Amino acid sequence: MSDERKRRRVIAIVALLVAGGALAYLATANIGESLVYYWSPTELLAAGEGAKGASIRLGGLVADDSVIQSDDGLTLKFTVTDGESEIVVHAEAVPPAMFREAIGVVVEGTLSTEGHFESDRLMIKHDNEYQAPEGHDTRSMEQLMKSLQFEGTRDRVGSS
Repeated sequence: MSDERKRRRVIAIVALLVAGGALAYLATANIGESLVYYWSPTELLAAGEGAKGASIRLGGLVADDSVIQSDDGLTLKFTVTDGESEIVVHAEAVPPAMFREAIGVVVEGTLSTEGHFESDRLMIKHDNEYQAPEGHDTRSMEQLMKSLQFEGTRDRVGSS
């Protein structure tokens, strides 16, 4: 093997090692900051005074018969439970369309000095498993096509 080929092979190996090292560093650097952990109501209550005022993600289920929504629809009050403990949550946000009782939620915010959770972000947890609606849809094709039109549209969907 010639000296030129050896030199090129060494340069290629060194370049691959440098690129691999850089990629490994980027993949693992600050990974701890990217991980998101949320507290259950039991963990939050166990933290006591240390949890008050800290920015926290709280996760659990929306308790049955606990959702109260203001008339303007922008303020929510509900209870999050993990089956052992409960925390009252005040949220200043429009709830996601799928928000309801007995659904998993994650809320971001702080535990107030009064003992309720002040949330500025509300997320729901759901599975991605699609289930077809029960029963047979009896609408005609024309009714289904009309449901695709925006209000005020003159032309039927599919016409030019």
